[in-house]
Amino acid sequence: MELKQFPKEFLFGGAIAANQAEGAWNVDGKGPSTTDVSNGIVGPVDDNVIEGKFYPSHEAIDFYHRYKEDIALMAEMGLQCFRTSIAWPRIFPNGDEEQPNEKGLQFYDDLFDELLKHGMEPVVTLSHYETPLHLANTYGGWDNRELIGFFTKFSEVVFKRYKNKVKYWMTFNEINNLHTIPFATGAFRPERKENPVQALYQAAHHQFVASALATKLCKEIIPDAKMGAMLSLSVPYPNTCHPDDVFETYQLRRRSLFFADVQIRGEYPRYIKRVWKEHNVEVHMEQGDEEIIRQYPVDYLGFSYYRSTTHKAGTKIIGNTGGIIGTPNPYLESTPWGWQIDPKGLRYVCNELYDRYQIPLFIVENGIGMDEGPNDNGKIIDDERIRYLDLHLTEILEAIEDGVEMMGYTWWGPIDIVSAGTGEMKKRYGFIYVDKDNDGNGTLDRKKKKSFDHYKEVIASRGKNLFE
Repeated sequence: MELKQFPKEFLFGGAIAANQAEGAWNVDGKGPSTTDVSNGIVGPVDDNVIEGKFYPSHEAIDFYHRYKEDIALMAEMGLQCFRTSIAWPRIFPNGDEEQPNEKGLQFYDDLFDELLKHGMEPVVTLSHYETPLHLANTYGGWDNRELIGFFTKFSEVVFKRYKNKVKYWMTFNEINNLHTIPFATGAFRPERKENPVQALYQAAHHQFVASALATKLCKEIIPDAKMGAMLSLSVPYPNTCHPDDVFETYQLRRRSLFFADVQIRGEYPRYIKRVWKEHNVEVHMEQGDEEIIRQYPVDYLGFSYYRSTTHKAGTKIIGNTGGIIGTPNPYLESTPWGWQIDPKGLRYVCNELYDRYQIPLFIVENGIGMDEGPNDNGKIIDDERIRYLDLHLTEILEAIEDGVEMMGYTWWGPIDIVSAGTGEMKKRYGFIYVDKDNDGNGTLDRKKKKSFDHYKEVIASRGKNLFE
């Protein structure tokens, strides 16, 4: 590889989600979200908040009250951008109000001002597993068309409010997880639907229309902004070279890429018609839906990549926040949570996506969760994280040399946050340690890990230190 440094326009950053970091779940007028009734979004969810029950998102790491301290630490690392989400129920507590909550709007004004003061571009997700709970319980979630209007209103309010502060946006976080985590992604409970697959694709259609309408508004209100789609794209390989394994893995991958095909190409692909036929799906579309999807595709593709897996034909397809859970690959190491570490897979995915779409890519989630804490000397030596970071960044450089157009890289969880999937604190991703355990105990004090200075050096050298 000749390229030994990242291009000057490549953005280095970090990423969090409001529901995993902010806490303050009912402070200053905020309403409950779909995440606020779970102890991890891949597990059981309650219909409403149960008084006295511990929910990890309710306090999280108290970023809502400590963001200035945390952003100062991010700035010390040299982050050029910072991805977060706007908690929809902080702006519209129930989701269907006529007027927004001013205190919620002011919080994000203050947050974005703080980021810009420290030289960081905000990268903002409009909906990151934070649909107002009221919209799930009263309207049944995203398979109800009324949510398009509620989301469009929310989008217009925040575009107008932050038009001079935010230039990078994404609509729905990991939208393809409608398949595997439907309540978090689509605010509907498949077990309560007569045909869960029908509900899934109806919800997807409504989100596609909402995404296109949000993109239209973004272009009108913030002409110099960029709007992205966001998918979970950790990769499945065929378990063997048996043609059944190969083709079923291809179909499995296409099940995810369908969500990018529509948002990027602006039309439904022909292959989805067979899927719908085989599952008795009839997606209701109103006049003008397909035209708005066609007219307003996204500008870039943001995606998460954590791991790879393998797929055997005929096995049940399940997944979590890291992607599809398949058969372990004997050639790869695993984290304590069983996520297989595959840096080469990231280069593969970057090439796969750019070959398919020819639009800029933005890796907005990549990281490793480890159970770690201070040693006897008070130091947190996270060499596994440093190795994971270096190996993945090296493969990103390879992808850039392959010809892939890359916007940037935001490490998932630059500070320890609540795990989305399991609700744990001990599954730590950060370069910054937060003193809190799985039961909610701790001081919430922040402490730099060894990786803090390493990522700082990566950013300062534009990656040159990866080869020293």
